[in-house]
This record gives sequence, structure tokens and C-alpha cells, in this order.
Amino acid sequence: MKHVGTVLGATIAGLYAMIVWGELADSYGILGGWAAGLIIISLMWTLNHYAGLINNDGAFVDMAVGIGTAGFVRDTILNGGGAAASSIPTLIVVIIGGIIGGVMAYKLEVHLAEKEAKAEEAA
Repeated sequence: MKHVGTVLGATIAGLYAMIVWGELADSYGILGGWAAGLIIISLMWTLNHYAGLINNDGAFVDMAVGIGTAGFVRDTILNGGGAAASSIPTLIVVIIGGIIGGVMAYKLEVHLAEKEAKAEEAA
């Protein structure tokens, strides 16, 4: 059931971001975009993380995955396979960035653990 909540929470975040954000930005300009970001992301963060709809056990998957997936699927459905094909370079760069971020996070955790161990030895 926890996986259903994760999918549901990510989907709701993606739908709100893809539907509401653009409308507010189009209607009210940059102020509408900022307001949408503040309202949508804070509301969805509260629902997903504070209320616990998204399960973050194990690998950390955040709302951005749901928002990105919703945008990808929406554009593919509305504009056909050409939209999916044109997004492949961006997806490759995002995957590379995620790998680099994961490796750097691991190296930082190892470094901090080693630093803490040295501090305990010295004490």
C-alpha cells in the first residue's frame, strides 16, 4: 500500500504542477509563477512528506520525479512520439546528473564518517 501512496502523491504533484502552474504564470506573469511554485510545491510537500503519502524508505525519490514524469507523459500524449524523442537528450543529461549527485553524496557520507571516526579516536 505504501507504493500506491508514493505513486498517488507523485502523480498529484505532477498534475498540479503541469496544469495549475502554467495557467497562473500565463494569467499573472512572473508573480503568478512564483505564487504557483510557492503554493503548489509547499502544499504537495506537506501532503507527500509531512503527512507521509510518499514513502522514502531506501532510495530517496522526491516529487520532482512525479512532476517530470507527468510533464513527459503529457507532452507525449498531446504532441505524439516526436515530443518523447526530442526529450531524450534532456533525459540523458538528467540521468547523468543523478548518477553524479548520488556518487558525490556517497563520497560525502564516507568522508564525514571517516572524519567522525578520527575525532572519536582523538578524544
